[in-house]
Amino acid sequence: MLFNSLHFLVFFPVVVGLYFGLAPRWRGPLLLLASYYFYMSWRAEYALLLLATTLLDYYSGYRMSQLPTKRERKPYLYLSLASNLGTLFVFKYFNFFRDAVGQLAEALHLPTGAGPVMGLLLPVGVSFYTFQSVGYIIDVYQGRLEGERNFGRFALFVAFFPQLVAGPIERGGHMLPQFRRTHAFDYARVVSGLRLMAWGLFKKVVVADRLALLVNPVFNNPRQHHEGPILLLATLAFTFQIYGDFSGYTDMARGAARVLGFDFNLNFRQPYLSASVPEFWRRWHISLSSWFRDYVYIPLGGSRVAPARAYANLLAVFLISGLWHGANWTFLVWGGLHGVYLVLSTWARPLRERLAQATGLARRPALRRAVGVAVTFGLVAYAWIFFRANTLADALYISQHLASGWSSLSTRRVGALLLDFSQHYRPELAVAFFSVFIMLMVEYLGRNRSPQAWVAAQPFVVRWAGYAGLVLLILYLGIFNSTSFIYFQF
Repeated sequence: MLFNSLHFLVFFPVVVGLYFGLAPRWRGPLLLLASYYFYMSWRAEYALLLLATTLLDYYSGYRMSQLPTKRERKPYLYLSLASNLGTLFVFKYFNFFRDAVGQLAEALHLPTGAGPVMGLLLPVGVSFYTFQSVGYIIDVYQGRLEGERNFGRFALFVAFFPQLVAGPIERGGHMLPQFRRTHAFDYARVVSGLRLMAWGLFKKVVVADRLALLVNPVFNNPRQHHEGPILLLATLAFTFQIYGDFSGYTDMARGAARVLGFDFNLNFRQPYLSASVPEFWRRWHISLSSWFRDYVYIPLGGSRVAPARAYANLLAVFLISGLWHGANWTFLVWGGLHGVYLVLSTWARPLRERLAQATGLARRPALRRAVGVAVTFGLVAYAWIFFRANTLADALYISQHLASGWSSLSTRRVGALLLDFSQHYRPELAVAFFSVFIMLMVEYLGRNRSPQAWVAAQPFVVRWAGYAGLVLLILYLGIFNSTSFIYFQF
């Protein structure tokens, strides 16, 4: 069930009405049933996988909470990790590693038998709820969190429908106490949640789905009459498409939870205003980057080890992060690129300081930050080529041809190229580019607080004129003709 579907438009008000209309003791069971119905609307049988994960991790966490030492808890930790990571491997990575081993054996002229090909459909959201459950298990093992005794409450923590399929990846210490509380109907909170959902829907329908009209034809067939200007334009369009798509989903998830009385952690904080790649990862997909920091990077030693080892830890974390996004070499290269960016950023910090002193940028912090934002944006946008490309060969073709076709460039030629390319989509693309401007302006003006809080603080006339324009744009572009969210494939 998509947030941007007629199905959800009916489902959500019914759930909200029942939730606040029922006695508090029935609200948890209602949300659990609603969450499983939400998930089963994609493919009912995969709810069994979700239930199996929930049962095993509930049992492991419950047993560990009864044992006083880590040594005694360790078997249950290993049981949970083997089950969760094994599930991910079978459904998501088996065929990738099978092919990679076969290609390596062929390159080394070694005999290899063709192993079985797994024809399983990737369960939607499996990477998200698996990581959420693994985080809970590790927290219980470390003694940071008491194992949940109420099975229904733990099952709701794993399956809560607003964030089940694409996050944010929540922590047990943040969400489980909220499921224990009674949430009264609060008009201001409901309005705030609906406003956040509408803003997310705008990002998805008006920004991301319109930009896809430019992005998809280019990236799906980059060799067909696409020169450097069009390849660069499509790359920039995808840079904002994925932000509008994923942060739009997150806003809708956080808004839906807020209507019901629950608080999700912030997952995006104006990431394209980052002045360095490390800062970008403190602002982009915050729940995932913090998950890797706490459960992978720090256990590997983090930055408390020798510099060479710390650099290796960074590279390892980002290669794993790339692989988490998908079983494809393109994602592995994307993760590796960001790992290299972070290593170079850390290594070159003293050099950057000396350069800033020598050029006078150290005395002009605003200009220095502007330069950092521009450089960071360029590095991130370039890496998105590998994230979006269908194959590594396509990604390399695009990156190698970004500079082609510029020598004969003229205003008339650019216009002709765009006119020829977008002959069927001119109005939608114009709306897309204008909506990107709106999105960036609202988020920039609200950079010191949430964009929704900034909007709420505006005069009544300005605020409601903005609401009307947003709703009209969404309705004009067809709310129910939108595509699935990009991160649903992960």
